[in-house]
Amino acid sequence: MIALSDLNDSVNAANEPEARRTRGKRPLALLWGMSRGFRGLYLIAFAAMLVSMFSNFLLPQVIRFVVDNVAGGMPLSDMPALSALLDLAGASESVDFLRAHRAFIGLMVLAVSVSSGAFSFAYKRALSIASEGLVKGLRDRLFAHIQVLPYEWHIGIQTGDIIQRCTSDVEIVRNFVSNQLIEIIRAVVMVAFAYGILFPMNLPLSVASFAYLPIIFCYSFVFLRRATDRFLETDEAEGQLLAIAQENFTGVRVVRAFGRERYEVDRFDRQNRLFADLWMRLGRMLSAYWGFGDLLTGLQMVTICVAGAYQSAAGGITIGEFIVFLSYNSMIIWPVRGLGRVLSEAGKTLVSLGRVGEILDAAPESDDDSALTSPLDGDIEFDRVSFSYGDTKVLDGISFTVEGGTTLGILGATGAGKTTVAHLICRLYDLKEGCGEIRIGGVDIRKYKLSWLRSNVGIVLQEPFLYSRTIAENVAALSGGCGMERIKEAAAVSQVHDAIEEFSQGYGTIVGERGVTLSGGQKQRVAIARTILKAPPIMIFDDALSAVDTETDSKIRAALRERSRGVTTIIIAHRITSLSGADRVMVMENGRIAEMGTPSELMARGGIYRRIRDMQQSVEEEMMEGGD
Repeated sequence: MIALSDLNDSVNAANEPEARRTRGKRPLALLWGMSRGFRGLYLIAFAAMLVSMFSNFLLPQVIRFVVDNVAGGMPLSDMPALSALLDLAGASESVDFLRAHRAFIGLMVLAVSVSSGAFSFAYKRALSIASEGLVKGLRDRLFAHIQVLPYEWHIGIQTGDIIQRCTSDVEIVRNFVSNQLIEIIRAVVMVAFAYGILFPMNLPLSVASFAYLPIIFCYSFVFLRRATDRFLETDEAEGQLLAIAQENFTGVRVVRAFGRERYEVDRFDRQNRLFADLWMRLGRMLSAYWGFGDLLTGLQMVTICVAGAYQSAAGGITIGEFIVFLSYNSMIIWPVRGLGRVLSEAGKTLVSLGRVGEILDAAPESDDDSALTSPLDGDIEFDRVSFSYGDTKVLDGISFTVEGGTTLGILGATGAGKTTVAHLICRLYDLKEGCGEIRIGGVDIRKYKLSWLRSNVGIVLQEPFLYSRTIAENVAALSGGCGMERIKEAAAVSQVHDAIEEFSQGYGTIVGERGVTLSGGQKQRVAIARTILKAPPIMIFDDALSAVDTETDSKIRAALRERSRGVTTIIIAHRITSLSGADRVMVMENGRIAEMGTPSELMARGGIYRRIRDMQQSVEEEMMEGGD
């Protein structure tokens, strides 16, 4: 028997036309590739299905023999197959043996039934193991592939749509390969088996029965073409519905804070209504198909009954043969009748495979064989770097150098390109040809191995992501197994240790999804501790102290200076005080470098840096006076 061990917003719009061109381009090739390693089990399932089917087809022949030869007195020579079987049993002298030993007939029926049941179990068992293994492999392949897709791909597709493709679409594929695929093969083989037996028995009656099959097949295929488009529409609508739900659940604090519950409910209701309307339209199509199909199959049964009764009364067919015709027609009519349902599932599967294939076709990030893993402790150089998001230019030929082991502060208005600088250093985006070069230690960062580059660059974002785990696990998330002493040391540097100790569970406190149980400042400081514990040679703080008060900000920067000697540090901030300890400050404006120098030099120049500093100082003084 078979054992379980055999189981070995604008970016999105720009991408949509291409997605539609590639959708469904190679679903069958994808399905064939997924079956690698399980084709043997599928062959076993197919062979067992044939034996089980043969056993099922043998039963009506036994009944025919009993009715015509044993009860009706026809000679045994009219049944050569059974005659040969009786020869093997040594009981072929006459039909009298069977009339005298009717228990033998019962044993024959029992043997055929047991054979059918045993091989039916075998084929379903093999099919189940192969199908589940195939779909497990697809899930693993999808998840692993998504991990290596570029950041640009991720921001061009909604998270809810990704989840829908990896769950609902995969489930549709699973249902097809475990049930519908074998049903298509089974229906075709059953028709071939049945009419291979029926045509030699009685040609006119077989022709009358067979005449309906081309109509049913053609109708089913026409339905398949129309249903596939409908299923695509409903699948995409479901993806949009999941995306709305995911956005709402993720942004629950914003929804509550601004009283947007009614707006979100109405937004979900509109999409849900569209989704329901699409399914109702599809349901009307399915109803029409099933209704007309029932009419065709009913007419076929009526034709067989009337023609068979007429021929039987005229002596053109025996009672046993009439029973065989009715039995075989009943056996094949429902698989053929269900072909439309199977084909509609096939249409859904083609759509789902096409949507899954879009993910698998997306080009992953990759390294050359000669990718470097040399130390990243040299200068960071931007050489005439330009970068655009679509048609929007963000960086315009900027050039600067951050000497190894020093700290660079970056200041600028929202949209000036500060965060883009950080993303480019981590290669979340790659520069296009002719758009300049970024070097670390004199080497173009595109020549470094991606995983090596990113493991040596620690970045803390303004909105850090925390896992729904304990605080200790979040701090240690990037550093593997490390002791609690090191975790507390890193938390002390980021000035979050005392706050953690005040929680009832301390470092064992579950932070909730995306750190929802922590304040904004606490989340930022936990993220800083996580990066400090990793101790990379390059650290980037992208407005990572924006939710921290000025005093705590000062303490964190002092601790970082002491802790991070020799580490190349880039601090992006809107607050001048956050940049006061930087060796140099770069002021950005409209994607260009407006000013650059030490804080004292920039103050002396009286430019943008000085104006921002005076403005912030004035606001702080007014707030202090207001507080007094």
